[in-house]
Amino acid sequence: MESLNPSDHFKKYSQEISRLLAVMDWSVAEQLALELLQCWKTGRQVFLAGNGGSAGNANHIENDFLYPISKKIGSGIRMNSLSSNPAVLSCLANDLGYDQIYSCQLAVQARAGDMLIVFSGSGNSANILNALEEARRQGLKSYAVVGFDGGKAKSLADMCVHFPVHDMQIAEDTQVILFHMIVQWLYAQRETVHISS
Repeated sequence: MESLNPSDHFKKYSQEISRLLAVMDWSVAEQLALELLQCWKTGRQVFLAGNGGSAGNANHIENDFLYPISKKIGSGIRMNSLSSNPAVLSCLANDLGYDQIYSCQLAVQARAGDMLIVFSGSGNSANILNALEEARRQGLKSYAVVGFDGGKAKSLADMCVHFPVHDMQIAEDTQVILFHMIVQWLYAQRETVHISS
């Protein structure tokens, strides 16, 4: 029987996050960071998508890449969280179905050479998989950040950062941890990025 003592639970939770981060292979995350730096330097647009807590994380991450990566007005990555506009989401969900809410936005807004990053605990949400398929159709580079066994997104994305943990809250924690690490690394590269006025 699980302990009902909050301190015991908190210790177990923090130990699981620590264990997961300690054994991670960061090679794909490194490629993601380097690709985001190139997006910053070239002005390529980056799209984010997720559901539930992952959608909230996508919105949070969009904020971090707009200003905190440089702390200089006019210098940031052109990032667009596809979950951020409730009018658009409700329109597309009502008219086309919830599984099309991200792919339809990409069909209008994305261009070849842009980038898509999806966040998913399971890696099996239909709207996430449709977004990855639309990205492939349009010539976008795609990354999936997933937990559990990675789901279908693990193989459908061009690259996958897989946190193998069967816990939705920890899977969502890792999304923010990963991107906060990338934000700090990008901030350290800010002098190499020259924004034309």
